[in-house]
Amino acid sequence: MNTPSSVPALQQGFSSDNIAGASPEVMEALLRANAGQAPAYGADDGSLRVQRKLAEIFEHDVEVLLVPTGTAANSLSLAAMTPPWGAVLCHTQSHIANDECGAPEFFTNGARLMLLGGEAAKIDPVQLAAEARRKVGDVHSVQPSCVSITQATETGSVYTLDEIQAIGGICRDAGLPLHMDGARFANALVSLGCTPAEMTWKAGVEALSFGATKNGVLGAEAIVLFNPARARELAFRRKRGGHLFSKMRLLSAQMEAYLTDDLWLKNARQANAMATRLAAGMQGLPGVTLQGPADANILFCQLPAHAIDGLLEQGFRFYYDRWGPGVVRLVTSFATQEQEVDYFLSALRAQVA
Repeated sequence: MNTPSSVPALQQGFSSDNIAGASPEVMEALLRANAGQAPAYGADDGSLRVQRKLAEIFEHDVEVLLVPTGTAANSLSLAAMTPPWGAVLCHTQSHIANDECGAPEFFTNGARLMLLGGEAAKIDPVQLAAEARRKVGDVHSVQPSCVSITQATETGSVYTLDEIQAIGGICRDAGLPLHMDGARFANALVSLGCTPAEMTWKAGVEALSFGATKNGVLGAEAIVLFNPARARELAFRRKRGGHLFSKMRLLSAQMEAYLTDDLWLKNARQANAMATRLAAGMQGLPGVTLQGPADANILFCQLPAHAIDGLLEQGFRFYYDRWGPGVVRLVTSFATQEQEVDYFLSALRAQVA
């Protein structure tokens, strides 16, 4: 196998799918949108086409609000679903609880995140059913107000359709709206092999943070509302929160390119396939333990300390020890290629031989 110095073109980063750039199709669309003039604040033709395209994809009338970040998509959605005295029921390992610096609490004006357990970073429906009705009407306690699930989860697991439907049923019975943090929505979708409708509104999801930045877009996300009654409030919240772009065509152009010719699905399939290739190549290596299946594009494993040190010295980039001694997270993206995965596997084999 070639050494790092002889193959400088090989990418050695597995820390996140955020480290990849944007798809060429997205960059080309952005350059086209940059020419000439267009109405501002979402009145451009591109924004209208994105809304129609998402309605077609989801087989449902939708309201769409484009924002620049996933944190904005999540926090604004939750703010429209939760009063300040409310509680957002979510998993203890969810992104909104661990990686958004209190933004959901900030945008909701103080609503509390109620952290629930469950294996593989997925909410335990039994615990959810109990918490959804705990102290309802008690003026001394925050009130259960909505539920948020992450698809795919922060550990790379994927809620099955049955699991989402079960949670959706609990939400319906308790009168709680269901939000889905879909930062890696496409990765979960191609993993399940279902339709977007089946994974969202048909299972009870009312609002979706439709991720794109992690899957080939420069910087654009969409809040997709299957309940249009929340659109007016969210429009004001987006503006008040500083996330209404004046040159919205530069967001809509990215999203339109992402949705055209199934680029979003092609990119997700590539990322998932590379994670599967990583997992297959690590099976049976001495001292290497996979901590779960590669359902999407995130893989957790445990490596010997000397192997971690050796890989880092060779220039490979990944997060480690945040989830326990020797635990490594490897993330693939739409830009990850087979030779890059094989290069990493070859280096790992040499370390554990």
